[in-house]
Amino acid sequence: MIFSNILIYFVVIPLVMLGLLFLCRDIKQVRTVAVIGSTALVALSVYLLFDFLHLRQLGADAPMLYTGSWMWFEPLNIHLALGVDGISVAMILLSAIIVFAGTFASWKIDPLPKDFFLWLILLSTGVFGFFISIDLFTMFMFYEVALIPMYLLIGLWGTGRKEYSAMKLTLMLMGGSAFLLLGILGIYYHSAPEGGQLTMNLLEISANGAIPHGWQTFLFPMTFVGFGVLGAMFPFHTWSPDGHASAPTAVSMLHAGVLMKLGGYGCFRVAIYLMPQAANELAWIFLILTGISVVYGAFSACVQTDLKYINAYSSVSHCGMVLFAILMLNTTAMTGAVLQMLSHGLMTALFFALIGMIYGRTHTRDIRLMGGLMKIMPFLAVCYVIAGMASLGLPGLSGFVAEMTIFVGSWEHTDMFHRAFTVAACCSIVITAVYILRVVGKLLFGPVQDEHHLSLTDATWWERLSAITLIVCVAGIGCFPNWISTLIHNSFLPIIEVLTK
Repeated sequence: MIFSNILIYFVVIPLVMLGLLFLCRDIKQVRTVAVIGSTALVALSVYLLFDFLHLRQLGADAPMLYTGSWMWFEPLNIHLALGVDGISVAMILLSAIIVFAGTFASWKIDPLPKDFFLWLILLSTGVFGFFISIDLFTMFMFYEVALIPMYLLIGLWGTGRKEYSAMKLTLMLMGGSAFLLLGILGIYYHSAPEGGQLTMNLLEISANGAIPHGWQTFLFPMTFVGFGVLGAMFPFHTWSPDGHASAPTAVSMLHAGVLMKLGGYGCFRVAIYLMPQAANELAWIFLILTGISVVYGAFSACVQTDLKYINAYSSVSHCGMVLFAILMLNTTAMTGAVLQMLSHGLMTALFFALIGMIYGRTHTRDIRLMGGLMKIMPFLAVCYVIAGMASLGLPGLSGFVAEMTIFVGSWEHTDMFHRAFTVAACCSIVITAVYILRVVGKLLFGPVQDEHHLSLTDATWWERLSAITLIVCVAGIGCFPNWISTLIHNSFLPIIEVLTK
């Protein structure tokens, strides 16, 4: 029975939430459904985490646990195939936490709160479905479900040039999806030995190892670029700053915190795992592009004056670091990539939540028009400082653990090419410190620029709950990173094995 598998409930709960939201008559009922549903997802993800670790301790060493497969479309051998490893569990937990925090960050969303939460929950359905799927078609379907709501969420509830930003984001991500679909079809038609049963199952495709070397060389760039567009890889990153700047708070949180992680996860799970020969040969090309993303994103953030654009370009840099680490093709760097996905997801969600709260009071995101907010709204100001310290890699917070692991793993390569790009990526830390400290100093300290700001209030209880949830997680990873290493320890073994054959 499909409902005996715990993973299916990560899709069932959001679908039930959608049904209940349709029946809601007022904002109070909408909030009740959103809070209960998001809390249930957090509880289920925490239970999955502990149960997964327990199974590993008992000796369950299969690449994927909680696997199940049910025929969906027999002519193409498409299944609803589910399964998770430690990386998937970490991404599911991240998604649940940010959906929970985003619910409270959207407490006063206006207009059409019911419609807003409907589209937001549909987006989260796609995210959860993507992370639990091990069938290429099912992954792609949930991937599209996660992307499509972004157009309406930004176009209707966004700010600034929202229609332009929504259309630009949709066209560029759909373009990436076109490359991805071609890559998936190519993988499918070369998924089995001559005369064998074609399959969409990731584990079966990898076990068969039937994709010819020539086809790997052709299909690897397609799948990597297809997912890399969502990961804001240079030069396909230009949708990201505009999209983030125009999106409402919770959408920015979910988009930067979770949705962009689908890109890194897909590059790792599909492109590298299924086409290891091409990955070994072509990684250097994409390493150049991701190295540019890391440095270019940091430099671009330095010259921005809009708080959201600063954080958006910072996300280009940090997400570039994820792809950069994955392309190093060793266990240490890949562990750093997962830590960076978690770290960036939490701290950028915190940033966007705080920016939304500040904008809701000051009605501006221009740092030149703000100042002295530390004495006006101390709670939000302190939270912003913590988010900034995490972003620049302060020890004790998640950013330091992630970036140090990436740089140590990258330095394991002894050739000049890899080490030169590792040094360049390390320089981004200095650039990040420049724009973070500049913003913190201008925004929070010094004289108050607008006397009307003196009458502003500090955070409400729901805003405090959203921010504290994310801060606890950022500090938890920074102070106690070992549990994540334990969680994802065995997840890289299948990848490393196929890369070293």
